[in-house]
Amino acid sequence: MRIATYNLRFDSKPDNITVQQSLDSLPDPLVAPTFYGKTGEQPWSTRRIKVFQHLINEGIVLAGFQEALVRQVNDLATLFGDGWGWVGVGRDDGVAAGEFSPIFYKKSDVELVSNDSFWLSNTPDVPSKFPGAGSVRICTATHLVLKSNPDAPIGFTYLNTHLDDQSDDQRRLGASMMLTRARFEAWKTGGPVIVTGDFNSPATGSDSGAYQIMTGQIPPVAINETFAARFAVPEGTLPDFKMLDLKAQTPREFVSGEYATFTGFNAPGNASAFSRIDFVYGGSNGQWTSNAYRVGSSLTDDGVLASDHRPVFAEITLK
Repeated sequence: MRIATYNLRFDSKPDNITVQQSLDSLPDPLVAPTFYGKTGEQPWSTRRIKVFQHLINEGIVLAGFQEALVRQVNDLATLFGDGWGWVGVGRDDGVAAGEFSPIFYKKSDVELVSNDSFWLSNTPDVPSKFPGAGSVRICTATHLVLKSNPDAPIGFTYLNTHLDDQSDDQRRLGASMMLTRARFEAWKTGGPVIVTGDFNSPATGSDSGAYQIMTGQIPPVAINETFAARFAVPEGTLPDFKMLDLKAQTPREFVSGEYATFTGFNAPGNASAFSRIDFVYGGSNGQWTSNAYRVGSSLTDDGVLASDHRPVFAEITLK
C-alpha cells in the first residue's frame, strides 16, 4: 500500500470560495502558466486542488494530515469523493474546533475497524494542552484492515499526529505516549504498527528528543499513569520495541533524493527553512517491508506552493 503524511498548513487566509468554484476556475492545461508567477503563501482555496492532485496522482490508499481545520477536512473529503472515508476530531474541543490530525483511507483498499483520539498532555482523555506548549496536541489512532488482496486481508494499527513547534518537553511527552500506545498495539493485535506525522523534531540536533525517543535512542519520559496502565504490556514483552524510520529501512536506490520535508513558503532556491521533521515509522515488531520512500514536491510551475511542507510517501508491504 502507498501511504502519505502531509502537513497542509492551516487555512490562514480564509475566504468563501467553494471547492466547485476552485474547480471551475482551473486554467487550461494546454496553456503554459507564467513560470513561478506566484510567490509566497496562497489561500487554501488556491492550494487545496494542488494538494488533491499531488496525492491522487501518487496512487495512495492511506493518508495522515496535520494542521487541517474543519473546512480543509471537508474540502478534502469532497475532492476525494465517496470512495474515501476519514476519521479525526478537532483538537480544541474533541469535535470540530481547532486543527485536526485526520486519517483518510480509500475504502476499496482499506477498511476501518475502530478509531479513537487522545491528547498528548498530562490529561490525555480530554481536550488539553501540555504546560508550556504552543498549542493543544492530539493523536488519531486507528485499527484498519488492508484488503487489497481479498484472500489475505491484513489488520494493522495506524497512528497520526502533530507534535508541538515550541515545547521540546511536549514533543518528548507526545513521543513517549505514542511509543507506549504503539507497543501496546503491537502486542495486543499481533500486527504491524505504522506511525506518521509532523514531529517538529529532526533526527539530530537539540530538538531531536522526540525522534530519539521514537527510535529507541533515548528512554521515554514519564507519562500519565492512567494512560500508561491502560496501554501496558505484560512484563518482559517487547522490551526493546521502538519505531523505525522507514527512510532508513528502504533500499537506498528506492529512496528519493529530496531531503527536507519543511521548506516554508520560500522561493525556490531559498533554503532558510529546510528541515526533515515529517516521518513515516514502522514498529520494530515487523510484519512490514518498506519498498520505496519519497519526499514529494509542493511546488508547481505556476509558483504555487500547496503547503509549507512537502508530502512524504512510503510504499509498504504488510505481512
